[in-house]
Amino acid sequence: MRKTWKKLVAMAVTASMVICGGAMGVSAATEEEPEKVTVHVAYMPDYASLNGLISAIELGYFDDENIDVQLTEFSDGPTIIQAMESGSIDVGYIGQGAHKLCINGKADIFALAHVSNGDAVIGSKEKGTDTIEGLKGKTIAYSSGTSSEDILNKTLAKGGMTMDDITAMDMDATNIVTAMLSGSVDACATWVPNSLKVLEELGDDGVQLTDNKTFIDQTVSLASWIAMPKYAEENHDVLVRFARALYKGFDYRADHSHDDEVCGWIADKIKLEKNSLLDQVEVADWTTSEFIRDHMDDVKGYYELQQKSFVESGDCEETPVDNYVLFDVMEEACAE
Repeated sequence: MRKTWKKLVAMAVTASMVICGGAMGVSAATEEEPEKVTVHVAYMPDYASLNGLISAIELGYFDDENIDVQLTEFSDGPTIIQAMESGSIDVGYIGQGAHKLCINGKADIFALAHVSNGDAVIGSKEKGTDTIEGLKGKTIAYSSGTSSEDILNKTLAKGGMTMDDITAMDMDATNIVTAMLSGSVDACATWVPNSLKVLEELGDDGVQLTDNKTFIDQTVSLASWIAMPKYAEENHDVLVRFARALYKGFDYRADHSHDDEVCGWIADKIKLEKNSLLDQVEVADWTTSEFIRDHMDDVKGYYELQQKSFVESGDCEETPVDNYVLFDVMEEACAE
């Protein structure tokens, strides 16, 4: 309905320009239209990845920027970055764990998506992993290079342990759920919606040992939108246009009266029950364009704190955040 209305408005405006200003007015309007581009976009099949993106698509915000969005689904950030390196993906969404690859120069961040509380380490009373200390010597499922590895390491450290003190089973995110519910592992580290599903299915046996807020004094868990450095350098204007549409989607999503509608769009896209998506609405502090405009110092502070955590864990060497976070793109995209 919105797209149809916009087309009618555009036709009326064009007709008015012809009447009032003649062909010269129409020519000027045409010159102002941004170049049509196709952007290949990687997403993950969950609310966190899709809420702003799907809103921007459904409400025509990418159409406003003359961007044709082509979507491809991935299970995690590291595989998205691999696809970018192969040239099949232009921009993509990543969670906390994959940010270490950005710090190490693999990709540039051009939009902050949100501050997450969606990661969790989950134990089982039956398996004896209902305390952090109970994880010692146990078999724990996680996905390397992702936010699940990050929160697992922090959880183990909180109990005075490292990965050497457990049997770590590296697997795909969807397989983590299967392994935990089948009892083939003793505990798991995963993220929403998988963490919610595991806790729901385990019922009274499941115990959430930690989440991102457990470590709020040490680090911040971020989700971002990224591109390859070469793509970012050659397509600055495209990234600004993409981010502008994306943040408009974020702003629409920020109004909780739209939750049912947005979750319905996502449910249609990833073939998931809408109610399970509605359960994910409160798992993060969602970013808006106003927040970016008014709190850029805080945004920079988030990325600095995040990097500090990765440096302390030995995953990265210290580097200026401006080397890999394109704050100028965010500022231009969110300007009033």
